[in-house]
Amino acid sequence: MTESRGGGRRALLGAAAGVLAAGAALGIGQLVAGLTGASGSPVVAVGQLQIDFTPPWLKNFAITAFGPDDKLVLVSGILVVIAIFAAVIGVAAMRRLAYGMTGLAVFAAVGLTAAATRPTATVTSLLPTLAAVAAAVVVLRVLIGRARTVTPGISGPSAASGPPAAREERTLSAPDMDQWVKGPAEAAAPSGGTGPAPGAARRSFLAASAATAGVAAAAGLAGRSLAERGSVAGALKTLRLPRPSAPPPALPAGTDLRIPGLAPFITANSDFYRVDTALVLPEVVPSSWQLRIHGMVAREITITFDELLRRPLIEDYVTLCCVSNPVAGPYIGNALWLGASLASLLRQAGIKAGADQLICTSADGFTSGTPVQTVMDGRDALLAVAMNGQPLPVAHGFPVRMVVPGLYGYVSATKWVTDINVTTFAGNYAYWAQRGWSQRAPIKTESRIDVPGGQNRVRAGRTAVAGVAWAQHKGIDAVEVRVDRGPWHQARLAAVPGIDTWRQWVWDWEATSGNHLIEARATDATGYTQTAAQEPPEPNGATGYPSVQVSVA
Repeated sequence: MTESRGGGRRALLGAAAGVLAAGAALGIGQLVAGLTGASGSPVVAVGQLQIDFTPPWLKNFAITAFGPDDKLVLVSGILVVIAIFAAVIGVAAMRRLAYGMTGLAVFAAVGLTAAATRPTATVTSLLPTLAAVAAAVVVLRVLIGRARTVTPGISGPSAASGPPAAREERTLSAPDMDQWVKGPAEAAAPSGGTGPAPGAARRSFLAASAATAGVAAAAGLAGRSLAERGSVAGALKTLRLPRPSAPPPALPAGTDLRIPGLAPFITANSDFYRVDTALVLPEVVPSSWQLRIHGMVAREITITFDELLRRPLIEDYVTLCCVSNPVAGPYIGNALWLGASLASLLRQAGIKAGADQLICTSADGFTSGTPVQTVMDGRDALLAVAMNGQPLPVAHGFPVRMVVPGLYGYVSATKWVTDINVTTFAGNYAYWAQRGWSQRAPIKTESRIDVPGGQNRVRAGRTAVAGVAWAQHKGIDAVEVRVDRGPWHQARLAAVPGIDTWRQWVWDWEATSGNHLIEARATDATGYTQTAAQEPPEPNGATGYPSVQVSVA
């Protein structure tokens, strides 16, 4: 019984030492990342690596299950795994320090691999992980040494002489356990022992642990503060946007039906969906931003932010949609975008014959592949600098992002864009195309039912069934609704300023008591009616009728 209790105590102390060593590593890693300007701490590097290797089905599950919190869930999961791994390292180090050091070597290998394989990796990208591992080595050695003096069954550097094996087999005797329970005021050295009294040893371990936790927290906070020293918050407050040379079309009367529960025609910046691969949002100050256009062009162009603002600016309403949006999903929004014409810049560069793809790269190394023909066919393909009358929020690409109507975001809406390589689709695959998604991804004609939502009972009688439908750069011509797979009924359409936005619709339903299934379908201006075939988002967008189950009182 004594041996069992002693072993449990040793394991607990070892686990605590391991977790504290990991905490120190993360704090120091964050501090060095802040000092060096590296792209992120070891946790961020590992998280980005995990995102890179996430299969499409798992990505869709995370987006569907956790929505905008998917990255928080990922980071939390990584921290939990690190804590468990660190606890195991600490327990192993209590038996033999070399075991713990081997575990830290594994941690170092994973962190360095993750940092070195980022698209924007440099030598400084390795420094946070190297510093983190060095901190963990020091802390683990110190805490394990003190933990061993607390438990006489494990000898530390000052332990009594004798064969190592014999020293490690000793367990807490009953008097030893007595002294642990009594506390520091009553603790005294074991009879005949050569180490410190258990009370003093325990105080030493707790003091070292508290100091480690304090240093880890302070380093982490300092690193975060340093990382934010180049924050774009100041630039966002002082930026003055020029007026567009081509103002947006006036919104016609009846654009917004103003039905409670129906998505408004314009999505507020704070409500606009965010789906990207960035664990840490790139903060690019306008004074340092440049866009390089190169590849299959007659002349390479590099343009600064100020030069971009001096170009004629266009303002237009455009609906963006994520390819991961499930049928009737939330990852779609409509906004008023202000930006320079991407087509005009490409014409200035001079696209060479045979070029059919733009590989567009973000400040964090993400790439998207956009069809040249789509950008050049006359639609308002923008290098956007503003959203709904305000400078772009950081989460939506400040200072410059792409907005190309009619294509899913992963091939048209690169945030924080800094590089455009004019090339071909043959043999050149952007980030998600490398992972099995289609290279060309026109948005599919789809619709969504917003009200009734299906959560609350509906009263019998006239009830508004309303939603939105979209077919960017084709336009919506009709929406139909049916109940319980009966005949289709024509819905009334809201007005729209153009063919690049979604369109609200409403149908007045004479609801009768009971449970009912409501479905909708849209028809675009080309005559195509959305299909009933249920398909998942991968590889080029979900299909199927949106539906809602309604209970009528």
